[in-house]
Amino acid sequence: MEQQKNNPLHGVKLATIVEELVDYYGWEHLGTQINIRCFNDNPSVKSSLKFLRRTPWARDKVEHLYLYMLRKSGRNKK
Repeated sequence: MEQQKNNPLHGVKLATIVEELVDYYGWEHLGTQINIRCFNDNPSVKSSLKFLRRTPWARDKVEHLYLYMLRKSGRNKK
C-alpha cells in the first residue's frame, strides 16, 4: 500500500479511465491520439475494455494519455 500512495492510477478502474477519456476527448479524437481499431472502428467502452485487458502495450498508452489528461485539466485525483 505504501508503494501506491503517489500513484494516481491506484484504485481507478480501467472502465473509468476509458469513460473519462471518451468524455474529455470523444471517440474520434481518442482514435487519433491512440490509433487502435477499438477506438476507430465502431467504438464502444465494452469492446475497448476487452481489447485493452488483453493488450498491455495499448493499455499502457491509454493510461499515459489518462495521466496527461489529468495533468492538463488540473484534476489530479491523488
